[in-house]
Amino acid sequence: MRGWRLSAAAEQDIIIVLAYTAREFGELARARYEALLAVALRDIADDPGRAGSIPRPELGDGIRSYHLRNSRRRVRGGLGLVRRPRHLILYRPINPSLVGIGRVLHDGMDLERHLPENFGEHL
Repeated sequence: MRGWRLSAAAEQDIIIVLAYTAREFGELARARYEALLAVALRDIADDPGRAGSIPRPELGDGIRSYHLRNSRRRVRGGLGLVRRPRHLILYRPINPSLVGIGRVLHDGMDLERHLPENFGEHL
C-alpha cells in the first residue's frame, strides 16, 4: 500500500470543505463527506493512475485530478452515500510509495486560477 502527503493548502481545503458541509448540511453529511474523502485518498494512493483519474499537464508535470464521485460507491460503514460530491483532488505521484496531494477543490472552480504559481513544483 502506498501513502499520501497533504500539502498545507490541501489540509486547509479539507478543513474548509468539512466545516462548510457541517454548517450547511449537518454533522451526518459532514461525516459522510469525510469518509468519502478518506476513501478517495486511499484509492489514489493505492493506484495513482486509476480509472477516473485525469492527467492535467496544464497544471504541472505529472499532475492528475480525481473526482470524489469516482470513489463514492466504495465507502463502507453505514453512513450512506454522498449523493452529489462536488470536489476533486489534485495530486502527483512523488515516488513509488508516496502521492503528494496538492489541493482539494470544488469542481466548479477554474483550477488554473486557484492554484499558486509553480503549483506542480510544491507537491
